[in-house]
Amino acid sequence: MKIYQKQIIIHYIKNFFIIFLALEFFYVGVDLLTTYQKLPKSANLQILYTMFQGMYAINYVLPLSVVFAMILTVTAMVKSNELVSMYTFGISKQSLMKPIFLSSLFIIIVYISLSFTQFSYAREYSNNILKFSQISTSTSDLFLKKNNKYIYFEKLDPIKKEATNIKIFNVVDRDIISIISAKKGYYKGKNWILVGVEKTIKPKVTALSDKGIKVLKYSKLEELKDFRPKIIDNIYKGKFNLSILDAIDALKFFNAQGLDTSRIKTIVFSQLFLPLFAPFLVLILMVRIPIIARYYSLSVVSFSLSFITVLVWGVLFLLSKLAINSVLAPELAIILPIFLLAVISIYSYFKE
Repeated sequence: MKIYQKQIIIHYIKNFFIIFLALEFFYVGVDLLTTYQKLPKSANLQILYTMFQGMYAINYVLPLSVVFAMILTVTAMVKSNELVSMYTFGISKQSLMKPIFLSSLFIIIVYISLSFTQFSYAREYSNNILKFSQISTSTSDLFLKKNNKYIYFEKLDPIKKEATNIKIFNVVDRDIISIISAKKGYYKGKNWILVGVEKTIKPKVTALSDKGIKVLKYSKLEELKDFRPKIIDNIYKGKFNLSILDAIDALKFFNAQGLDTSRIKTIVFSQLFLPLFAPFLVLILMVRIPIIARYYSLSVVSFSLSFITVLVWGVLFLLSKLAINSVLAPELAIILPIFLLAVISIYSYFKE
């Protein structure tokens, strides 16, 4: 990497963090002012609520900060005549665009990787603190179907990944062939580990001499592979707030049951592809920034580009909401706009 490219990256990253932290503190500050009366009295819970709200704010603040940092960096270079000086030394516009684009792309990839973790549930945790003064809440009396099994949970804690009084009914051709009862269970790896298990097997009886019901007891038993607690809880509550890993598992679960998967697809597409609008928009807007400030008002240019950024982000956000409510197909609402932005950004880059 050349010296001027390192210098551009340093300026860009510095501006990114300044804008990101400013927007982050603004969002959290306004939220605390509006929810102050509802916050629990515990100082620990107040700190946790602030932290989770800050994590949730990243979803809105970070992509915008990536584009705003580019606008600030390049306009500052234009104002100080650094940009035109680099051109006079034979440095191409592509060479100047590349470090900022790659830096913004790296930031977005790091952000997308966070969506594979519990980071995706920050909003849910903050709401739990606000409503129930605790991070996790238990769900009671769940009755769900998975393939040929009907599952009942008397009580489920999705965060601790534990459940009590579990019953699993194995059904074949509308006939119950076995019932598994467990006092408690916990999700580990990809399976539920049931503790204190009693399995009742009902054989097909065709004659009086056939054996009857058989009862087996186990200290531990593995069941319900890939039946993640968060999927169970969110399906029951009608929510679709999932990490990418949980959303992919939910997609498999919904497909296996023959259910509509458009909302789950929207979650996966929104978390994987929607943030990519930021680096693509960086390339598109960089081409529109003038080389010298003599014939242009940089204030007007900066405001116009910032307005376009917010407008594009707002349209994409609206389309994602329409997709999650099944008004538009997720492929049409998310994949197509991002693809168009990618095509325009590639064209803008090679045109220069």
